[in-house]
Amino acid sequence: MNWYVIYTKPKWEKRVSEQLDKFGVNCYCPLINKVQQYSDRKKKVVVPLFNHYVFVQLSEKDKNRVFLSPGVVRYLFWLGKHAIVKDDEINIIKNWIENGDKLNMTVTQYQVGDTIKLNSGPFLDQNVVIKEITNKHYILVLESLGCILKIEHLA
Repeated sequence: MNWYVIYTKPKWEKRVSEQLDKFGVNCYCPLINKVQQYSDRKKKVVVPLFNHYVFVQLSEKDKNRVFLSPGVVRYLFWLGKHAIVKDDEINIIKNWIENGDKLNMTVTQYQVGDTIKLNSGPFLDQNVVIKEITNKHYILVLESLGCILKIEHLA
């Protein structure tokens, strides 16, 4: 069975994932811990890694089951077809979330536009293009997965 990407209403990712689990749909909503700054305090919150997106694993004939959840808007399409995510890519995301806080990634002597091969972490041996370097973070483009990585400097 393939993994597909569904687009959800704003802030419905976790609810859609829970509802689809109840309906027997295998789904994955990657969640990360984040420190949210409020005007009077900081709070640790769990938020989806990808806003508006939940991954579902379904057979072709069961695709309409996702619409049992009122938070599902539509499927994500790529080149006129349902976007399909490989099992390996889902496993990379899971591995990254599980080990993300243990990573210590630094980039030195590189320029914007350079293509480098990552030598550690969940994206091991993946080629990335350096898009931006600031005093606080690096922006890397991971073209093979179609995503942008923001890696913050450790304080």
